[in-house]
Amino acid sequence: MSVTSSLLSFAAVAALLTIVPGLDTAYVLRTALVSGRRPAFAAALGIGTGSLVWGAAAAVGVSALLTASTVAYTALRVAGAAYLVWLGVQMIRSTLRRRDPDAPGGPGDAVSSRRAWWRGTLTNLLNPKVGAFYLAVIPQFLPEQAPPLLMGVALALVHNAEGMLWFSALILAAHGVRGWLRRPSVHRAIDRVTGTALIGFGLKLAVSPH
Repeated sequence: MSVTSSLLSFAAVAALLTIVPGLDTAYVLRTALVSGRRPAFAAALGIGTGSLVWGAAAAVGVSALLTASTVAYTALRVAGAAYLVWLGVQMIRSTLRRRDPDAPGGPGDAVSSRRAWWRGTLTNLLNPKVGAFYLAVIPQFLPEQAPPLLMGVALALVHNAEGMLWFSALILAAHGVRGWLRRPSVHRAIDRVTGTALIGFGLKLAVSPH
């Protein structure tokens, strides 16, 4: 398999994963609705940063260690679940503390681009299922003549490019209705729904054996 055919074949597989609704999509969409386009794009870049790390790790075998070691995988799974539940609870609490969700001070409020990027990165890195996907897929697309680390990063960049196209469409669509969605009552509802979804993702991750 040549490098070009490897990249094209992986792009087809990654495209299917990109458009399936999941935690990354929910986080970017919520950020777009609450904080605006710039933080939402920062959140998408954060998710992409996490994907690059996972891609490099899968290429050099670090993800294989997580799969082989029950303790390491469980530790990452529990940490990721705890982070998601904490983030979800904080979002819901912020809607109960304030009638005006635009008041500063809570994780449910509009966030800066830097904070959105960091949360996006953590959300991706603390999800062992992302690592499991990269472990299962990337080694199949590593040509023998290509350096594994560079090829792993290249494949992750392909996935990132597709993800940014998808996230851009979501962000621009959300921006069109953001004025209505930023009403205090609607804003609270968005944070409560998103917070509940994050808690649900976290609990599912915590009890999932794989």
